[in-house]
Order: sequence, then C-alpha cells, then structure tokens
Amino acid sequence: MSDVAFPPTVFPAPTPGEALRLLTEAVQRLSLAGAVEEVQGVVRTAARRLTGADGATFVLREGGNCCYADEDAIEPLWKGKRFPLQACISGWAMLNRQAAVIEDIYSDARIPHEAYRPTFVKSLVMVPIRTLDPVGAIGIYWAHRHHASDDEIGLARALADSTAVALENVRAAQDNARLAREVQEHARAEEGWRELSHTDALTGLPNLRGWDQRLAATLSPDLEPVYVALLDLDDFKAYNDRYGHPAGDEFLRQVAKAWSAQLRPGDMLARLGGEEFAILVNGCDVDAAIAVAQRLRRATLDDETASIGLARWDGRESATQLVSRADRSLYDAKQAGRDRVAFSGF
Repeated sequence: MSDVAFPPTVFPAPTPGEALRLLTEAVQRLSLAGAVEEVQGVVRTAARRLTGADGATFVLREGGNCCYADEDAIEPLWKGKRFPLQACISGWAMLNRQAAVIEDIYSDARIPHEAYRPTFVKSLVMVPIRTLDPVGAIGIYWAHRHHASDDEIGLARALADSTAVALENVRAAQDNARLAREVQEHARAEEGWRELSHTDALTGLPNLRGWDQRLAATLSPDLEPVYVALLDLDDFKAYNDRYGHPAGDEFLRQVAKAWSAQLRPGDMLARLGGEEFAILVNGCDVDAAIAVAQRLRRATLDDETASIGLARWDGRESATQLVSRADRSLYDAKQAGRDRVAFSGF
C-alpha cells in the first residue's frame, strides 16, 4: 500500500456560464437519483464546484438532531456525527428556515466555536433543504475569509431546492416500493389462507370446500366423461374405539397417502369429513374409472376395508345430483357386504 498522500481536490470558482452548466448537470443527475446516498453524492460535489469552496456537507434532520450524513472537503469535517438542532448552524438554518451567511465564523454567536477550531473552516454558507418544512441543509465552507456573493448564495439555494425535490422523489419511490411489497405480501398471505381454507388440516388433501370448487369446474361437456366416487372406511368407529382417536387420525393420514399414490395424473382425492373421502376422475372410459376405484380400495392399510360408490355424470345433472347418485352407489356397496365398488351409470 502506497504511503504517498494525494493533495485534496481544489475547485476554482466557476464563471457564471460554467456555474449555470454545473447547476443544470447537477439538477439532471438529481432527477435520476434512486436513493438518498445518490442524492448525497451529487450534492456534496456540486456544492463545492458551484462555488469554488473548500468543503461541503450534506445534513439531514433526524428528529431533534442534525445528522452530518456526507461531506466533500479538503480535510475531514463532521461526517457521521449528530448534533442537537439548537447546537449547530445547520439546525439554526432549518429552525429559522433561512440561509446563514457567515464571513467570519469566530465573530458569530450562532457558531459552536469549539466544534470548528479543529477544522479549516473560516467562512460558510448554510442553506436549508426545503424552506417550508426543512428536511436538511447544505453547508458550504471556505478555508479563508470569504464574502459569499449573491450569485453563490443563489446557486446554493437552487441546489437545495433541487435536492428537496430529489429527496421527495426518492422517498415517494421508496414508499411505492414498500407499498408494492406489502401488497405482494398481502396477496401471498391471502393465497395462503385461501389454500388453507380449501385444504384438510389432517391429511393435506382438498377439503369439502376444495372438492366442491373443483367438481363445479370439472362438470363441463369439454371434460366428459366425468366420474365421482364416494369412499368410506368400513366400520371405522370400531378402529377408533380399539386404538383411540390419535391412532385413528394417524391412520387417516397414512391411508390418504396410500390412496393418493394410486391416482392417475389429474385425478383428485378429497376428504369430505370423518372417514368419508371423494374421488374425481375424468377423461377415461368406465372400465378405467372402476380400475382407479378398485386400486384405492385394495390400497387400504392395516387389514381395514373401504367401500366405494361410483357414478358417471350424465352431462346435465348438477353436482349435488351427481354426488347423490354416487352416495346411493356407496349405500349399495355397503349393503352388498362392504369392501367393494358399486357403479351407477346414467
């Protein structure tokens, strides 16, 4: 690492034409700034170049304090430090909503002299960023006694006005981005709640609401043929009485997984409540639909059995009517000795 000390950058006082060009360039760059740090970077350099000053600070108001957020100077000033509004000249400019123009800082009672003695500063101009309700200030400093001209003060004020607009734009963009994130989070939360409201908490299968929604969407002539099967565990009350309800719940979770593994892509298994489940099958002939039901029946675990009632949609009846026919088929399967599939055509 080199031990060579590079001299600080010195900016000569610009001509009126150069100052106008520099201000226009700074305003354009401020209009494109997307973050407060970018605004600070433009301002700290532009303030020096516009006036040929030896230093500049960018001060933000944080409650009752002045935060010296950034600086560009021939020697370090107060970057990163905070002072009470009443204890610094930037606070005075914000509280009084006007520029402070001081040719000799050590003859002005508004200056905290002890804070300035370690620095190079002899003269300064401090302008508030936004006069109606200041949000900060721009400080411009000279290492020699300097009488700031009206043109220099005007340039500093113009820069401060453009800075105020840039900060408002940045904060508006940040608010919009935060609002967009909140909207997305709300949408994700709604989607999560919507999914939960259609999902059986025990098995993870669609519940009655999810079943009703999917069935209604499937009853379309474009998706014929459509089959509905109601599946019921035979004498599941005895299983619960024998092993207890926690074991019964675990059995339902495991048998739901076993049955799901027997479905074709696009088929749907739902838990309607208790030990009653429903199957939705479409796009196949009756033999294939019966084969799906039979596979599920044979996949029932732990020597338990299940009865299934299957019905084919006639293309006109409502979802309620179709499920009712499947329920009658389930009754027929139970009456015929259980552990079987009963089918109802049209």
